Amino acid sequence: MVDVEADGPIPGEYSMISFGVVIVEPGLSRTFAAKLRPISQRWVEEALAVSGLTREETETFDDPSKTMHLFRDWIKSESKGRSVFVSDNNGFDWQFINWYFWKFVGENPFGHSSMNLGSLYKGLEGDCFKNFKHLRITKHTHDPLDDAKGNAEAMLAMIEQHGLKIKL
Repeated sequence: MVDVEADGPIPGEYSMISFGVVIVEPGLSRTFAAKLRPISQRWVEEALAVSGLTREETETFDDPSKTMHLFRDWIKSESKGRSVFVSDNNGFDWQFINWYFWKFVGENPFGHSSMNLGSLYKGLEGDCFKNFKHLRITKHTHDPLDDAKGNAEAMLAMIEQHGLKIKL
């Protein structure tokens, strides 16, 4: 389960400033979190405000290339078989993670696809208007690790309560 915070709407023109990852399994103890230094001179003040950060703070964050290499290595060491990217808003989160992997690492260990948690829930319920967010335990704070954990909790609930089939 992945969550991304960014300082604008698209990668390349704007920057991924942080992300959090939780392997979906009981206990949710295997996590990865990072804060990345901006890669462009553009940012949207309102986007930074969502995370409670200033541009000056983000400029002190870690090198994106080094971080993405560490993340790739973590995925490979923590995953069995093919890793699957799942997120609450995969249209947003996926574009940043995918772009950063290809830009800085030259590969994306998730491959070329992702899953949307909300769509999984809608399918389980058989209703395109259902929302999974009531299944979260951890409060949604826009800290990406908190948000990934809450979404992982919701996915575990889908497995336990709704019969979602997935290899853990």
